[in-house]
Amino acid sequence: MSRTLRLLIGLTLFTLSALDPALAQEARSRWERMAQIRRDKFDHVLPDAMRENGIDMWITVVREGLYDPLFEDLGRGYVGDIGYYIFTDRGSDRIERAALGIDGYLLERNGAYDLFGSADLRQFVAERDPKRIGVNMSRSIGAADGLSHSSFERLVEILGQPYATRMVSAERLISAFRSRRVATEIVAFAEAGELSRQIAERALSNEVIVPGVTALEDVAWWMMDELLSRGLDTSFDFPSVYITGPEGILATSSERIIQRGDLLMIDWGVGYLNLYTDMKRIGYVLRAGETAVPAGIQNAFEQGLRVREIIRKTISAGPTAGEMLDRLNAEIAAAGFEIMKQFNVVSGGPMTEVMIGCHSVGNLGHGIGPSIAAFNPLRMTFEIKPSNLFSIELFAWTAAPEWGGAKVRIPLEDDAIVTERGVEWLYPVNQRILLIR
Repeated sequence: MSRTLRLLIGLTLFTLSALDPALAQEARSRWERMAQIRRDKFDHVLPDAMRENGIDMWITVVREGLYDPLFEDLGRGYVGDIGYYIFTDRGSDRIERAALGIDGYLLERNGAYDLFGSADLRQFVAERDPKRIGVNMSRSIGAADGLSHSSFERLVEILGQPYATRMVSAERLISAFRSRRVATEIVAFAEAGELSRQIAERALSNEVIVPGVTALEDVAWWMMDELLSRGLDTSFDFPSVYITGPEGILATSSERIIQRGDLLMIDWGVGYLNLYTDMKRIGYVLRAGETAVPAGIQNAFEQGLRVREIIRKTISAGPTAGEMLDRLNAEIAAAGFEIMKQFNVVSGGPMTEVMIGCHSVGNLGHGIGPSIAAFNPLRMTFEIKPSNLFSIELFAWTAAPEWGGAKVRIPLEDDAIVTERGVEWLYPVNQRILLIR
């Protein structure tokens, strides 16, 4: 790059920051918020997560170019060959936090760690003499499986006996640490949820869609541009913008042109401050002469709302996620709905058919905490705790005369927190089918 070009870029950045000081401070503001979340999590969540799982030392290994999935949670930093985040329960109300072989301005200034250095790992561990050492290995939870095979071998070699044989999976510790939320985290996640909602509802409007002209992929790319302009990430890569008809899903985020009479859905999530949402919205493209959603489709939507209210009133802290799934299905069936036996396979009977998948959400669109969803069998065994975030997700199929008696598939999904009072929403949830004129 030429000296002239460097000067021009520098002058431009200086001018932008001078014109808009808030723009210049956005990066610092976001870092400060994440640092506060990290300190709060280490203070209030980590001690219980370690002690409940009988782990008195937790080691997370990072290498240059091979960062653990918890790299953001634990503070990032610069690592050369290899580094370790080490958390030790030494009996006080505070877990000792050390970063060995990891440094850098953002890590050292965030105030979350007690010790830094390149101390000998074997000596560091021996001085603390842990009985059970949690490491990031898991067959069932990807975010808890960050330890590579070669890094595991290296740990065994460095630690030697007896410590190498004291290593155990930290998957339940990691699930608890990530899925139990502090106030600063809940505030940030609610902001992410509101951003998700605003962008999705604008996407299903005439601001973006011109019937007969706009393709599904055009809507998805508009949403991606919104993320880019706001400095946000995406939970699931490209947004799913799809059309549902009598035969099911007809097209997703493709060249398919949106036509009048189409029933549109968006399934997506926003990433903000290392927190990721998962939500859906529904829109209907009015035909010529129509002023409202056809009655049969509207009825199908309202049946979905009835099911969602049952879920909201039923979920509580205390049971395991599997126990809660059984309870929910019983309550939904008692209210006159049929529980679907196999996802997306409609029986054809007269009743509205329902399947629920209220999964964990938070640091991933599909989180690693307790999940009231059969597709997460291990997480079905986890106990629901106050402050767990859930994506309250359901699918309801109801027959509609406008579709010749075929069942309309209504997906509802919004993010919520479980408190001592039960389910509480974090932003305005879906209450209507959006109209595209």
